[in-house]
Amino acid sequence: MHEERTNSLEMGDLRALLHGLNNQLGVILAHAELLEAKAHDEAQRARATEVVSAALSAMTISRTLRLHD
Repeated sequence: MHEERTNSLEMGDLRALLHGLNNQLGVILAHAELLEAKAHDEAQRARATEVVSAALSAMTISRTLRLHD
């Protein structure tokens, strides 16, 4: 019983951490999208697009981990 309670607390902590991570990734995504929209040349746009793609991928992973306890 104690082990189940400990695992439950750990899962709750993990979910909270993943939620916080997802929030921070949202900030990164928003700034990357802004940089992408305001890029002055194709090289800048490509770098910003890469960050957007990576942030979206990381957000998907975070959400998947949070939903599959």
